[in-house]
Amino acid sequence: MLKTDAYQCPVSLMKQAGSLSPTPTAIVGAHSVLPMKSAKLAQEQKLISPVFVGHRIEILKIAEDLDWDINVERIIHTETDKDTADVAAVLAGNGEVAALMKGQVHTDEFMHGILRREAGLRTDRRLTHIFHMTLPEHNNSLMITDGAVNVAPSIDTRLQAAQHAIDLSHILGNDNPKVAVLSGTESPIKSMPSSIEAVEITKRAENEISGGQVFGPLAFDNAISTKAANLKKIDHPVAGNADILLVPNIETGNALFKMMVYFMSACAAGIVLGAKVPIILTSRADPPEARVASAALANIVAQAGKASKRK
Repeated sequence: MLKTDAYQCPVSLMKQAGSLSPTPTAIVGAHSVLPMKSAKLAQEQKLISPVFVGHRIEILKIAEDLDWDINVERIIHTETDKDTADVAAVLAGNGEVAALMKGQVHTDEFMHGILRREAGLRTDRRLTHIFHMTLPEHNNSLMITDGAVNVAPSIDTRLQAAQHAIDLSHILGNDNPKVAVLSGTESPIKSMPSSIEAVEITKRAENEISGGQVFGPLAFDNAISTKAANLKKIDHPVAGNADILLVPNIETGNALFKMMVYFMSACAAGIVLGAKVPIILTSRADPPEARVASAALANIVAQAGKASKRK
């Protein structure tokens, strides 16, 4: 049942990122083959200008094995995961890098370093993760949030996740994205709390969300299929036309994204928004195409942030 089609970086994403200058990016825990391969691919595509944070000797050895002539002056030696995360976060907070890419560092330490007030990366928003999903030979995207960072997000956190995804959609050229608030039903029922919460999210979105349309509860079929929505007589612009799936918990988002990757050969670009810089956060099992697409996404977001500061 698993698809074996080759993964493809989304053409529109790569084209948009390719028109920009590379983003200075800290590879947080660069002392492992996988993040180094990813960074090398992203640099070759002129998406990032890497700064390597981690064990210096290991970084140099891996670079030699990869036949990659890196600038030794852009290696910052650290001994522990905590030091690695803290140093990289401070680099971003000081403006020395404009994006972070998670490498061989424990996720808890990585996120803790970013959230330390001393790093200067925190904003008044929660950190939320977005999967930007595309299928081979297709340029239309579907975003899923949050399938990687917030385990059981509150209604407030989901509203912020929706706003982050809407903001990202604007940067990518979609001026009026449609957000489906997912549940297991299109009717609010007390036995399914996510459906009741979806009603509240929809109501609050009218005053708290800008730049897009938010509606729920919607089951998955009603969110992405106009035929299913019409059969159930759901009359709303979001029904059947969702650009963004706002999931009730991490299990739902994680399962959806992996289903698309393994059953449909989707390319999943993963990014965390809500800090002062974009954060590339991918799975160790992700193919190279997903890692390059994630770097492209971060490059686009970082350059958009620079442009807005100049205005």
